[in-house]
Amino acid sequence: MSLSAAEPILIDDLIKMMESEIDEKDAGASRNRIAREMAKAIKKFVEAGQVKVIVSTTGTAAAQTGTGTGNII
Repeated sequence: MSLSAAEPILIDDLIKMMESEIDEKDAGASRNRIAREMAKAIKKFVEAGQVKVIVSTTGTAAAQTGTGTGNII
């Protein structure tokens, strides 16, 4: 999916994480959990991104080499 489409999922994950810590009294433990959960949410968001590439190849139909470049959308 595009990162634009994945953004609402990231926002929901972050809100859920923050809401789960609302009554936490131990600030240090809360910061630790928030950091771990935020890292998971960001990783999930980045992994949701698609990459479109343009590939140019050289060689024959049996033996090809090439490179690709692209952007996360």
